[in-house]
Amino acid sequence: MIFAIGAALLFAASATVTALRFTSMAAMSGTPMPGGWTLSAAWLPLCGRTWLQTAASFVSMWATMTPAMMLPALAAMLWRERSTLTIRSGWLIILSALGYFSAWILAGALLFPMGAMLASLEIRVPSIARAAPLAAGCVVIVAGVLQCTAWKVNRLHACHSMRQCPMTSPTDALSALRIGMRFAVLCASCCGNWMAVLLATGVMEREATLIVSAAIAIERVAAARGRLVRLVGVTSIAAGVLLIARAI
Repeated sequence: MIFAIGAALLFAASATVTALRFTSMAAMSGTPMPGGWTLSAAWLPLCGRTWLQTAASFVSMWATMTPAMMLPALAAMLWRERSTLTIRSGWLIILSALGYFSAWILAGALLFPMGAMLASLEIRVPSIARAAPLAAGCVVIVAGVLQCTAWKVNRLHACHSMRQCPMTSPTDALSALRIGMRFAVLCASCCGNWMAVLLATGVMEREATLIVSAAIAIERVAAARGRLVRLVGVTSIAAGVLLIARAI
């Protein structure tokens, strides 16, 4: 009961703060780009801000929305396995979750320089900016194709149960942190196609974040149902085709 209440409160806090951050980001005008799209203010320093301040703001936003996106999958797995794992104490569960989300935050910190570099190129080279909507559509299609493969279905099925993941149970605080971070890496490799979609379509866009979060939640809940997982992939392919049609 305590675990469920704690997870629900964390999810609610993350979702609320993320919604507020999205509202504040929407109030900031982005940069109109060739090709009829707008570059988010999250990638470049505006209004006298430094690169360090911009990076800190991005990582802060990433850290805020990650629990809302990934906690349903993590919490559901821990809850299913609570009677068989040795991490029965709330302390080790908290440390494992801390290691899990720390790895995701580190990933956000590593992604920002690449995103900022690409944004700078799009500002300076109009041809790259014009190709961005088409590239985003291609990323969405590739993500959908990958979703329909047997590899993705098998990967989801394997990670549907923590007992089937190649990890050992933690015995102390350090091992709990390490296992949580390792599980985050496995999780990222499993839902990497959706994170690529999020980055390609707008990591600070409310609609994109909601759609990607829903896709991740659906595939984790329906990991043993290959048809539903592939249906999500087909939907992604169709959405990518629409994006490319709009870009053309």
